[in-house]
Amino acid sequence: MTKLFILYEHAAGYAVFSVKEFEEIGMLLPQVEASVTDLSRFHAIVKLVGFSPFKTALAALESINSISEGIVPEDLKLFLDMCIPKSEKKSKYTLGVSDPKLGASITEALNIKCDHTGAVPEIIRGIRFHFHHLVKGLTAQSSGVAQLGLGHSYSRAKVKFNVNRVDNMIIQSIALLDQLDKDVNTFSMRIREWYSYHFPELVKIIPENYTYAKVAKLIKDRKELNDEKLEALEEIVMDSGKAQAIIAASKSSMGMDISPVDLMNIEMFAGRVIALADYRKQLAEYLKTKMSGVAPNLATLIGDQVGARLIAHAGSLTNLAKYPASTVQILGAEKALFRALKTKGNTPKYGLLFHSTFIGRAGTKNKGRISRYLANKCSIASRIDCFTDIPTTVFGEKLRQQVEDRLKFYETGDIPKKNIDVMKEALEEAALVVGSLEEKTVENEESSKKKKKKAKKRKNEDAGENGEVNGQANGEEVNGKEELNGDAEEAPPKKKKKKKSKSITE
Repeated sequence: MTKLFILYEHAAGYAVFSVKEFEEIGMLLPQVEASVTDLSRFHAIVKLVGFSPFKTALAALESINSISEGIVPEDLKLFLDMCIPKSEKKSKYTLGVSDPKLGASITEALNIKCDHTGAVPEIIRGIRFHFHHLVKGLTAQSSGVAQLGLGHSYSRAKVKFNVNRVDNMIIQSIALLDQLDKDVNTFSMRIREWYSYHFPELVKIIPENYTYAKVAKLIKDRKELNDEKLEALEEIVMDSGKAQAIIAASKSSMGMDISPVDLMNIEMFAGRVIALADYRKQLAEYLKTKMSGVAPNLATLIGDQVGARLIAHAGSLTNLAKYPASTVQILGAEKALFRALKTKGNTPKYGLLFHSTFIGRAGTKNKGRISRYLANKCSIASRIDCFTDIPTTVFGEKLRQQVEDRLKFYETGDIPKKNIDVMKEALEEAALVVGSLEEKTVENEESSKKKKKKAKKRKNEDAGENGEVNGQANGEEVNGKEELNGDAEEAPPKKKKKKKSKSITE
């Protein structure tokens, strides 16, 4: 007869339960499901064998991390050895577990047969439901507190454990940048339509969206526009001829009159559009700094925004580094690829790489060739950025020069340098750059140590000067007292000498 034990991992510790009448339970699963919510019936089936509480919250976190990865902790091995009978006995037994990976690890480490199918999930559900009743000294409140604390620490540790550096900030910023581009364009078209009821000639004079919003905010009512606002208009438009044309058009405009309330709303909306466009510029600068810190070679090769889009589409810099060059080439053109596979047509030549300047500069016949070559260099750059400790732009510059040389080769036929020679040069330059950076860090550390030593010396000197001053002051006070009470002050030292002589003679 096979005996069933159940291992349950709780936030408070490990517990092993024995299950009575395993054969009947295995045959009558509906009865098991019904008895799960009833404590008296469930208690008759399941009995606690042993409970091993975690000593500290750190031990609980370490054990849950190892269990989630399918590794058996040492304390769990010892606990299972104590609770489950040895293999010397003739009775057969099975250990029910919730995770098949953990069961395989326990079988490999302790030679215990594990199972996670059949009635085991229902019994574990019942144990989870009645756990604070099955273990003495544990209440529902304390169990909930333990679960909440372990859940928070486990989630915090998982968030901190991020091997992708800070590329998730790049993913969010490039997504926001693309959204801002759409919003600014939409809002600019809206303000053009709105303000054109009042001043339709302004659209032809100023076609740029950002400048149009600034001019509309400055002009407001076209009837009030005069030569006094000419200087302000020239500052915005950066062209005296256009400023004069705006003033001339305002005097003979075919636009309708507009109320002050409508003008106020148009002015507010124009201010919002200008603020969004300014924030978009700030976000582009932020993205540039983040890319220079996370993926400098990729940014040097194809630009900040295209490199950020590749990272965002792949999910992380590590995922992009794992992709082969053929996947990087068509990254972003998945719909076209599957459509071509379905219709048996031509597959796409490029995806997100189309936005780089190299493909635009290449001829029509060479676009596919240069995209394939560029994807190869992008995969190399992403792998260097992902796995180097000290990021540099040396490899990105060399790879960019290789792509430039390849473009010249397609146009003029000039044979470029071999990849081996270029990589050797890049390695030498990178070693020099890394060496100089290390020297700078060493110098900074030494200078900081020297500064600390100097500060300590100054403190000691200041303390010594203060001590001398205090000593002189105290000495003057003591001398003054001695002059006043000379006879009284001389008596105690004589008594001390006598005491010392007595102790010596004794």
